Amino acid sequence: MDAGITLLGSLLACTGVLGAAVAAYLGKRGENALTGYSSLTERLQTERDRLERQVAERDSRIDELSLLRAADQSEIARLRLDVHRLGGAP
Repeated sequence: MDAGITLLGSLLACTGVLGAAVAAYLGKRGENALTGYSSLTERLQTERDRLERQVAERDSRIDELSLLRAADQSEIARLRLDVHRLGGAP
């Protein structure tokens, strides 16, 4: 009977050790997955910030070019009036 109890105790201990090893393995896998997810999130946020800066710069340039276009059209209209006033055909 002592040998049977010892064998049963050994099997239970072995099962406990194997269970702990499996839990540690799964935990490490989860940790690696979380680390990879965090790294991906950081890269995406960095790329998003870079693209937001590019869009802001582009919008600023578009505003600048719109002002220049309006000034050019105003100058063209003034020159057409001058040409018409001087008797030419625009």
